[in-house]
Amino acid sequence: MKKRESFNSQWGFILACIGSAVGMGNIWMFPTRVSLYGGGSFLIPYCIFVILIGFTGVIGEMCLGRGTRSGPIDAFGTACETKGNRKLGEILGWIPVLGALAMAIGYTVVMGWILKYMVGTFTGSTLSAENIDGFTESFSTMASAGGNNLWQVLALCICVVILMFGVGSGIEKANKIMMPIFFVLFVILGIYVAFQPGSSAGYQYIFRIDPAALSDPNTWIFALGQAFFSLSVAGNGTLIYGSYLSDKEDIPASAARVGFFDTLAALLAALVIIPAMATTGAQLDQGGPGLLFIFLPHLIRSMPGGWLIAILFFTAVFLAGMTSLMNLYEAPVATVQEKTGLGRKASCAIIAGIGMIVSLLIQGIVSDWMDVLSIYICPLGAGLAGIMFFWVFGRSYVESQVNKGRETPFTKMFYPVCKYIYVPVCFLVLILGIALGGIG
Repeated sequence: MKKRESFNSQWGFILACIGSAVGMGNIWMFPTRVSLYGGGSFLIPYCIFVILIGFTGVIGEMCLGRGTRSGPIDAFGTACETKGNRKLGEILGWIPVLGALAMAIGYTVVMGWILKYMVGTFTGSTLSAENIDGFTESFSTMASAGGNNLWQVLALCICVVILMFGVGSGIEKANKIMMPIFFVLFVILGIYVAFQPGSSAGYQYIFRIDPAALSDPNTWIFALGQAFFSLSVAGNGTLIYGSYLSDKEDIPASAARVGFFDTLAALLAALVIIPAMATTGAQLDQGGPGLLFIFLPHLIRSMPGGWLIAILFFTAVFLAGMTSLMNLYEAPVATVQEKTGLGRKASCAIIAGIGMIVSLLIQGIVSDWMDVLSIYICPLGAGLAGIMFFWVFGRSYVESQVNKGRETPFTKMFYPVCKYIYVPVCFLVLILGIALGGIG
């Protein structure tokens, strides 16, 4: 049997997991949610849910991957094999794998936009519009069917080239470079914004506690959605990264670091974007692509040294997006390797071909595409992974896996909390997403 690839170091793995978690949700959705749901009133439930999901789902998916040394299909199959029905598990395992591929395809479209804007900050085209209508028209043209083919294909090629180098020499090395640079750039931006007139109003808003917002069920529902999707529990990427781990790795400690740095990235984004909006008196009630590609470029254009701020900002956003894209494509790439016996480069080429064709076809409908995946497939994949690990494998197996690499046994509460709280929460996220049209 061919030896499975692995990460070369503990921090390489942690940075890769942080890279998978830090993405557009931290940058274009978290600041908006903080703004809409009462600043600190949103941060309280958000941190609660990050702790809950980080110490249950993230640990569980890492352990399931490491314990089975495989991707979702064989991991689910191995679990169901203990009950005499491996085939059922393998069939269910295709759900998170195909979900990861579909999410990666949609993300490829977004990364094409980001790459174009990042390059445009150096050439001047990103900030060239004269007013908000000009920025809106520019984005609408780019986001239309066939509107950004070249940059989209180039973004995919960058990702695939990194993946072709493998886990240790590709994914790990890229994250060791990209993640520290991302955090440094956002710290620089945060310091710059702090010295802008009027920014203090933004900080006051972020850290205020509004009792009315705290008692609003929507604050808790959307904080749950934000934490759930930000930590990338979906039964695919985190599970795959876990499968590359040594038995010496202390997974609960690694999960804690991932949760901390993911939350730090989201807070940094909020500490840049909300005070920046406050300098103009603007209300941050527009999330998603509109914030990133219309309103922020318009705002940055009016700031002193706006061209440099734009370069730093979109470079940081590109790095965060690329690390997430690598994670999303890794699950289907690893699956092709496992199921066909092909080498890594050939597997990457196959997945890249599918990704290129489909992503070019969905450019005009990518928003609806991503909504379907985030509402239905991601929480379903996370729930299925939770069922396989905590319900099917059972307590003895779970505790043996979570305690590998630890000097002291992990809390005995881990298993019941995961089985009876985390797994139902996955399906609660699914139900709330369907009812409310998405909470992630």
